[in-house]
Amino acid sequence: MEELLKRMRGRVVRHAPGPDGVTAVPNLFLSVLSYRTIPTMTLCDPMICVVIQGVKEVLIGGSVLRFEAASCFASTIELPAMGCVLDADSERPYIAVALMLNRDALASLVSEIAAEPAKKGSRLGFAVEQATTDLLEALDALLALLDRPGDIGVLGPGREREVLYRLLQSGHGNMLRQAIRQGNGTKNIRRAVAWMRLNLDQKLRTEELAAVAGMSVPSFHRHFKEVTSLSPLQYQKTLRLQAARRLLVASSDTTQAAFAVGYESASQFSREYSRLFGITPFKDAVRMRSSSYWIDSKA
Repeated sequence: MEELLKRMRGRVVRHAPGPDGVTAVPNLFLSVLSYRTIPTMTLCDPMICVVIQGVKEVLIGGSVLRFEAASCFASTIELPAMGCVLDADSERPYIAVALMLNRDALASLVSEIAAEPAKKGSRLGFAVEQATTDLLEALDALLALLDRPGDIGVLGPGREREVLYRLLQSGHGNMLRQAIRQGNGTKNIRRAVAWMRLNLDQKLRTEELAAVAGMSVPSFHRHFKEVTSLSPLQYQKTLRLQAARRLLVASSDTTQAAFAVGYESASQFSREYSRLFGITPFKDAVRMRSSSYWIDSKA
C-alpha cells in the first residue's frame, strides 16, 4: 500500500490547485498544505475525503474524528464541521483527495449490486474507515486523468463510478446504502436541511421542519440527531454563524451580518459567534481579510 500512497502523493502534488482545491476532473478536489492550521468551521458536503499524508482532526457535533494516511471520511448529508490539520510541514505536507458524492450514480450502483443485510449501530450521516486497497487504486486511476486531461470527458465518469463501487464495498457501504434507500430517514432529513439552508433568516419551528421531512416531531428529532450529531436548533445556529462569517469576509459590519442571517440581537450574535469561532466577529473579519487564513477547501 505504501507504494500506492507514494504514487498518489506524487500525482496530487504535481497537480495541486489553488486554495479552493478545484481540479479539471468533475467533483474531484485536492489539498496540499505545508503548515498546520487552527480549527476552522466549514460546511461539509456529501463527500469522501481520503488522507494520503499527514493528520487532520474534525469535530462534528460531539464526535471528534481523526484522519491519518489511508483514512477515508465519508458524509451523506451536509454537516457543519470544525477541522484542523495537525501534522504538516514543508518536507511532509498534508495531502488529501476529496470526491463529492454523486447521489444518482450511487443510487444506480445500489440498485445493481446485491443487497447486504443492514447492520445495527452504524451512524447514518458520517464515519471514518480505513481505505481499502481497491478503493485507493480506483481513486488513483481517477487522479491519473489529471496527467491526460484530454481523457477526462470520456474516461472520467467510468472511473468515478468505479470509485463509488469500491466505496460501497468498503466499511462505508452500509451507511451509504441506508442513505440512498427510498423512505430512509436520511433522505427525509436532507429535505429539512435544504429548507433550513434556504431559510436561514427564518425562526425555526420544529413542527414545520418535521412536516417538511414527512415525520412526526419525536421521530424527526431522533433521526436528525442520529444523522447530524446535532439538534435542529444547534444545526441552524451553526449554519447561520457560518453564513455570517462569509459575509464578514467582505465587510466588518457585524450588525448587518447578524440581521442578514436571522439574529434579532447583535450582542447575542457576537456572543454566539465568539463561542463557536473563539474570536469576536470584528477581529475574525480583520484576520481573514489580512492573511491566508480563510481557506475554503473541500479536503
